[in-house]
Amino acid sequence: MGTLLFRLWLGIFLASGAVAMTGCVTGPTIDWESRVGEYTYDEAVKEFGPPDKKAVLSDGTIVAEWLVMKGHYHGHVTGFSGTTYFHRFPRIHNYHAVSTPDRYLRLTFGPDNKLQSHKRVSQ
Repeated sequence: MGTLLFRLWLGIFLASGAVAMTGCVTGPTIDWESRVGEYTYDEAVKEFGPPDKKAVLSDGTIVAEWLVMKGHYHGHVTGFSGTTYFHRFPRIHNYHAVSTPDRYLRLTFGPDNKLQSHKRVSQ
């Protein structure tokens, strides 16, 4: 009976995690190539708000980054041993913690304030 309850609990936990992960997807995909040479820094600020990071180079080029997805930590369990008289729940043998980096959209605007390039970076 204890093993059945544990498996039910584990299934509910994993299912709720899967539902939570689907909420991380943001808006429609933007075709950045079609915006090169046309899209301005001012339009980017209007659309996304002020950048999280910004640098203005000596020639007037602006390199700006917007946070797209915050990094996070998660883990998973491998290797269970069976229940015994002394241990009510299965013992966990291995727990692996994994971290994911923050993800940014880096847009570079030329001295004319128009988009020159775009890139997704992880830090």
